[in-house]
Amino acid sequence: MKVYFSHGKESGPWGSKIRALADVARDLGCAVASVDYTQEPDPDQRVKQLLELLKRERDDYVLVGSSMGGYVSLIAAAMAPAKGVFLLAPALYLPGYMRQDYPTETDRIEIVHGWSDSVIPPENSIKFARHADCTLHLLRGGHRLKSSLGEVGAIFSRFLASVAVFR
Repeated sequence: MKVYFSHGKESGPWGSKIRALADVARDLGCAVASVDYTQEPDPDQRVKQLLELLKRERDDYVLVGSSMGGYVSLIAAAMAPAKGVFLLAPALYLPGYMRQDYPTETDRIEIVHGWSDSVIPPENSIKFARHADCTLHLLRGGHRLKSSLGEVGAIFSRFLASVAVFR
């Protein structure tokens, strides 16, 4: 299985969260890729960029997105056969984003959000989790989830193991 990471608006493809989660994925035998969106500020163009990569993918894959990358991963999953979607403080229900209704066709969606997030309100993830009937983890910390990175890694490890069961 392969894990595709999508970073946030002001981050890069190998920020601290993605590096930590990529290590978790590799430890579980997954291949990893992190898409570089640094030249593309528009979230919907990022969705198109990810879908172009996924067209060529032959293995099962999981999409992981942080902040704007969460929006990108979730929208792409509606058009590509992801085995699961793992979202970190996803940029949902925000002005300026084309989509305001979110697909829930993917069997496995899991969200991690910081209670003290001042960039994207945790209420947005609560709203989506209620709509999608998916697992939501609300942790101590802000948007970057730095203070909870170990816990996020453990949650991600369990998520990947659960997705592997459904392959």
